[in-house]
Amino acid sequence: MNRPFAGTGALIRFNLRLDRVRILIWTLAIGLGVWASVVALDEAYPTPESLAARGQLMDNPATVIMTGPAFSLDHYTFGAMVANELYLYVLIPAAIMSILLTVRHTRADEESGRLELVRALPVGHFAHSTAAIVTVAIANVLVGGATAGALIASNMAAPDSLAFGLGTALTGMVFASIAMTAAQVTEHARNVTGVASGALAVAFLVRGIGDALETGGSWLSWFSPFAWAQQTKVYVDLRWWPLAVSVAVIVVLFAVSFSLARRRDLGAGLRAPRPGRARATRYLLQPWGLADHLIRGTWIVTTLGIMFFGVAMGTLVSNIGDMLDANPSLRDWVALSGTDLSGEFAGLILQYVLLAPIIVATSSVLRMRQEEGSGRLAQLLVAGRSRSGFLASWLGTVLVYTVISTVLLGISVGAGVAIGTREPDRIDDLQLASLTYLPAILLIASVAVALYGLIPRFASLAWALVTWVVIVLFLGGLLKLPDWAMNISPLTNTPAYPTDGFDALPLFIMGGITAVLVVVGFLGFRSRDLHA
Repeated sequence: MNRPFAGTGALIRFNLRLDRVRILIWTLAIGLGVWASVVALDEAYPTPESLAARGQLMDNPATVIMTGPAFSLDHYTFGAMVANELYLYVLIPAAIMSILLTVRHTRADEESGRLELVRALPVGHFAHSTAAIVTVAIANVLVGGATAGALIASNMAAPDSLAFGLGTALTGMVFASIAMTAAQVTEHARNVTGVASGALAVAFLVRGIGDALETGGSWLSWFSPFAWAQQTKVYVDLRWWPLAVSVAVIVVLFAVSFSLARRRDLGAGLRAPRPGRARATRYLLQPWGLADHLIRGTWIVTTLGIMFFGVAMGTLVSNIGDMLDANPSLRDWVALSGTDLSGEFAGLILQYVLLAPIIVATSSVLRMRQEEGSGRLAQLLVAGRSRSGFLASWLGTVLVYTVISTVLLGISVGAGVAIGTREPDRIDDLQLASLTYLPAILLIASVAVALYGLIPRFASLAWALVTWVVIVLFLGGLLKLPDWAMNISPLTNTPAYPTDGFDALPLFIMGGITAVLVVVGFLGFRSRDLHA
């Protein structure tokens, strides 16, 4: 066809119809999260003295790495704090959303064969790629607009809020362009996601190290897409020109991806794939081996990344006393009683990092639904594997990784606390404390097991409990949620060892509920039809 962009409009409408729920959830989640966070910060830091105390934390390199460059420390304003606390943690979800949407509408479509069907229609050579770019751009515009709207609704300065939203949208598009370029190189969607996610991790580290080298950011910071947004200095000394760097990189990378797309065949990548084994190993032929192969990478990357976060946040424990002296209202926000400030704050950090095994365990259980839908599960069962054996092998693999990551994350927080307080015994205390949360983590994941076994179509509802756990952890105290609502979260019912002693009864109860839910999942999985 001589018209390379023919059919682009129809494909854009098709993509938006497919993604209308996803984009709506991303937009509402980020917009409401920004609004709630600003309201929470306003209540937690009501006075200039409390803001000044918060600003003093920016002398800690760990804080700078985990938030952003320090601006206006001699006159630390509420706006400067909002930028420090929020900007990076809005940019990261926007980047992740952009990567997932780009991979979904490019390499994933190509790998599954759907693009070949589309190409059989009267559409141009670049129509599919262009439609993917426009779809991701619309999603980023909505997310950026929701971010800016939430900030303005929270009485933040309008021009800076618009720059905040624009920076969010452009950063998302930078990572979309990286994913689009990677999609031309490799022929597997999984590899594209890995490359783009790796670029995100590198951007995080480069920006963090660069900002820690020099107050306000160093030359190294400018090699990270996150810095191009954060260096706009919103709510401090607004400047728009750093966003031009994002625009230039987006244009160049999309141009490169279109140029590379001309040089390869449909379904192939520029990098020739390595020939695989003629026969699968005995390891891969086992259900547990397949589960290990599919989920191991995510576990390793997530655990290592959160361990870094745990160590960095753990070092802040030594500053908690000064923070509360300067800002007593912060005590209500983080729900500290004051009997053992270091221990209580370390326990709070531990709960934050343990969200990682909760999320990854739930997603690993739900991965079975994807295997079932692709038909690979049916192939295993036809080869003689029993349903119960497959489910037990898969859940056993998830259990092993959950235990390992829980222990490692406890050690990481303990190591950070030990560095900050110079009390090595904290490592053992936090390691044991992390194990007391294991029944709660497994209980949350077992909800996914029961839903998948009984009604796989609604298995995604397991994320509702995960979402509620996050809300209770971050906003439960500030919103003054009633006890019954707080107790829905299994983390709330876990003894705060070692500050509150050890009580085995809640752990046994949660273990019993977990066992019942897993049995329900087994019974449902054995009796229902497979969906493919």
